Amino acid sequence: MASGIPYTPKPVTDIFTPYQTDIDRRRCTRTKPMKVLALGLGRTGTASLRAALQELGYNDTYHMMNASVENPPDCLCWMDAFAAKYEGKGTFGRKEWDGLLGHCMAVCDWPAVAFAKELIEAYPDAKVIITTRDVDSWHASVMKTVNWRANDPELKAVANFDWAAGLYYPMLRKFWDHFFYGDFEHRGKEKFQGYYKEIRELVPPGNLLEFRVSSGWRPLCDYLEQPIPDKPFPRSNDAEQFVERCRTQNRKQMMNVLFRAMVVGVPVVATFHESLGW
Repeated sequence: MASGIPYTPKPVTDIFTPYQTDIDRRRCTRTKPMKVLALGLGRTGTASLRAALQELGYNDTYHMMNASVENPPDCLCWMDAFAAKYEGKGTFGRKEWDGLLGHCMAVCDWPAVAFAKELIEAYPDAKVIITTRDVDSWHASVMKTVNWRANDPELKAVANFDWAAGLYYPMLRKFWDHFFYGDFEHRGKEKFQGYYKEIRELVPPGNLLEFRVSSGWRPLCDYLEQPIPDKPFPRSNDAEQFVERCRTQNRKQMMNVLFRAMVVGVPVVATFHESLGW
């Protein structure tokens, strides 16, 4: 527990987010082999790639959605990893990676990209993929989506009261500040160029696929030696979908807080309203 943040169970009053589990990955072990490390930066088609890998049988494929929506306590493991790598607190090695990712055959998206070298070393037999796109269009997309989310005042306010948001928001900020030097707007493109250069230097060419999701199934399936599915390549998570999904999540978490306040007492409601500027 490098971060020193303890696990807390999901409140029974969180009735508006029934899809969120509360598995403590710190107690888990590996149950499936890690086959694919998809280490392209977020907003390069990673959500589409996740869906594609799952269609090919790589279940589960880890994505930021695992931590932000599906199982928020994953954020504790990521906070441990950040503390170990960037703050010199404790260690986070193969045992810890197996706990966090042990139920997965593949991993993609952020925050995993902040630990590309560590994941490559932990799983040397896994095939590596980097999704990519034009740096300018990528930067514009991230500014509208994840950078907006990392600076979303509504999420920051809800995080003071809601269980899941309270786990996710600090982890997202930790990732954003460490990986993009606390200034994505001005240094994001610099990081993009340096990051892809680093991956190309770390991974032998025969074990690396540079992939654009617009290329469809064939290059991915050829590389993974999988048959091509008889269906279109997935397309998901455009900027508008991203923002709408996040706002919907905020509303559900606010409802959790308000419902809990009905049980706990009126002062909680008043404090919550003040934090949102109501």
